[in-house]
Amino acid sequence: MAMLRFVRLLGGALGVILAITLAGLSDALSDQSTGGRLMLLAWIVAWAVVGFAIMPYITITPARWLMRAVTDMSTDEFVAAVVGLVIGLLMGFLLGLPLTTLPAPFGVLLPIGVSIVLALGMMGLTVAKRNDLMDAIRDLGLRRPGATPAPESEESHDPVTFVDTSAIIDGRVVDVVASGFLSGLLIVPRFVLGELQHIADDSHPGRRNRGRRGMDVLSVLQKDHRIEVEMSAEDDPGVSTVDAKLVSLAQRRNAAILTTDYNLNRVAQLQGVRVMNLNQLANALKPAFLPGEELHVKVIQEGKEPGQGVAFLDDGTMVVVEGGGAHIEGELDVTVTRILQTVAGRMIFAEMAPGS
Repeated sequence: MAMLRFVRLLGGALGVILAITLAGLSDALSDQSTGGRLMLLAWIVAWAVVGFAIMPYITITPARWLMRAVTDMSTDEFVAAVVGLVIGLLMGFLLGLPLTTLPAPFGVLLPIGVSIVLALGMMGLTVAKRNDLMDAIRDLGLRRPGATPAPESEESHDPVTFVDTSAIIDGRVVDVVASGFLSGLLIVPRFVLGELQHIADDSHPGRRNRGRRGMDVLSVLQKDHRIEVEMSAEDDPGVSTVDAKLVSLAQRRNAAILTTDYNLNRVAQLQGVRVMNLNQLANALKPAFLPGEELHVKVIQEGKEPGQGVAFLDDGTMVVVEGGGAHIEGELDVTVTRILQTVAGRMIFAEMAPGS
């Protein structure tokens, strides 16, 4: 608040100085009559008000936007932007130097304009092509005299995985990373982060809590030294939906997609993109049971059919017990009769063991 007040006062003071300077160049404002002096006073007050009003918008607002943009950039994006800016300014200086011989005002304005255009253009180009540039620099390093490239079998490339919003909200990715089954680079595109933020700001308490849990999951992943997390500005303006953007970026980078979304899973696989579905991983890790095996379960509710009881194993697998409806909240020894694999997961059907 104090900074804003200081900037406004500074703007007002600069407005007064500018008004006095311009007044000295105007014959109408140099009139020493009473009317002329009143006009000069109104002129100075008007410029002071203009400076007081607009100074924050040409100083604080752009500075905050710039700081926010730099904070959102990943390290490689920031380095690429700085390199591109320096190259663009150097090119602008070299190309603008001959233009300084032109008559005024072209000899002043054209070199400045050329430098600005080239600086911004090169900055955008290096950021957009940073991955290709890094590959080219790496190839040049391997080809220099005396360099011995690593054998094909010994080259190591960290796997790249794009993370879907559903996998972030799910939260199990933290345990998967901690177990060592997921490594390399996890990329969270900015449009996925935006969708997560939209969910976290939802008016419905359930969706809002899920979105905030997703934010907490991202924070935990960023602090985990076993994985590298990158907030990327990569996008595909040609597609509109988040799922389609993820598939497009994964195809471009030859990367995988981490998700729990069944529809995204199917669409990505149809387009040749490798999918890592946390639900499929969880189902694959569930213990396998065969008909005739015995389990010890606790019946917690009635089943859909009369007389059935429903229990759950520690991993969430549903166990339907024939005749278990009469033993709600009771613990039973049961014998597996058959296993049913569904899209939602695995269901086990069992009957009470003799003597239960």
